[in-house]
Amino acid sequence: MYRKVIFPVDLTHVDQLAPALQTALDLAIHYKAEICFVGVTGTAPSSVAHTPQEYERKLQAFAQEQGAAHGLKSSATACISPDPTIDTDKTLLAAIEDLGGDLVVMQTHAPNALDYVWAGHGDTIAARSKASVFLVRANS
Repeated sequence: MYRKVIFPVDLTHVDQLAPALQTALDLAIHYKAEICFVGVTGTAPSSVAHTPQEYERKLQAFAQEQGAAHGLKSSATACISPDPTIDTDKTLLAAIEDLGGDLVVMQTHAPNALDYVWAGHGDTIAARSKASVFLVRANS
């Protein structure tokens, strides 16, 4: 049913993504699908990487680690954005389309009052992507 599972990952908070990551891995195993980790980063140095190239190497290493640990075909795509705080949704939507993802698994943030004003990334991806989207509730 699914050929390519897209898992948007923020390497800054990878330790907090366990519920969604496990769901994505389980679904990829069940459907014998490739899992593709997609990360959006800026051009400026961050706490994760000093350059976009370093970020891409770290994302590739994470993808290879996950694929090897779970016997899955895995890949990684680093998307470089001039301003990730503004462009993340648009960048992720383009990557999902370009990569041919047919299932996106994302972790939500803990719900709060601001959700009535600003949608989270998962809400936007689910509303606008042609792929199926599975949102995993973050532990609150």
